[in-house]
This record gives sequence, C-alpha cells and structure tokens, in this order.
Amino acid sequence: MTQNLNGSCLCGGITYECEAEPVMQVACHCTDCQKQTGSSYSTIIGVPAESLTVHGTTKIFTHNGESGGEVRRNFCGDCGSPVFTEPDQSPGLLWIKTGTLDNPQAFTPQMHVWCQSRNVWLDLGDVPAFATMPH
Repeated sequence: MTQNLNGSCLCGGITYECEAEPVMQVACHCTDCQKQTGSSYSTIIGVPAESLTVHGTTKIFTHNGESGGEVRRNFCGDCGSPVFTEPDQSPGLLWIKTGTLDNPQAFTPQMHVWCQSRNVWLDLGDVPAFATMPH
C-alpha cells in the first residue's frame, strides 16, 4: 500500500515528501550507522529514488561502507540531522531515516541487518536478524 512518508530535519530547513510503497524497512546495526546516528543502530525505510522530493539542500558525506561500496549520507548542514542515505549497494533506492518522519509510527522493521556489529545487550525480539545484508 502506498504511504505518505513526509518529514523534515530537526530545524525544518530540509523537508521532503514521498508517496511510495516502501521497498524495505530495516534496522541497520553496522558501525557506520552507529557512528552516524550516535546510537546503537539506524532505522531506515527504502523507497524508490524518484518517489522522494526534497526541499532544501542537504550536505553530503561520502565514504565506503562495510559492504565496500560507496555510501552518500545526506544531512542538514544547519542542525546536523541525518535525512536519507544513498548506498551503491542498492541502486535506485534512497533510505529515509525514520526519525525524520512526521509519522514515525509508519515504520515497522522487517529485519535487522549487519548484526555482526550490533551491541550484544540489545534484544532484537522476533524480527529476523542477519550478520550482514542478505542477498
């Protein structure tokens, strides 16, 4: 079912609209997501790139992720909020950071990925978990 996945950064300088069926909803435990979020993991919704309309100009930090591919992390240059990610591993998809959603309740994780890097004290519940990203 198509959802309206609208949101913004903390200061409101970056806003976005997305009307799409999420391709995937994931909790990522890679060390890069831990550092980027300042938390134990990142919750993200994958959507077709053409479905996301962004207002405002994000800053981009580019690096090689644990997968070995390039990852472009888009964030607000004013408040620092991470907004979405563009990894080479998933061409044609953008990964919206669920904490920026106007309705974060739209997120339900389908899986945990990169659990080889997860904090061992974190209970993953009944959601499937994978050491890396399943293919």
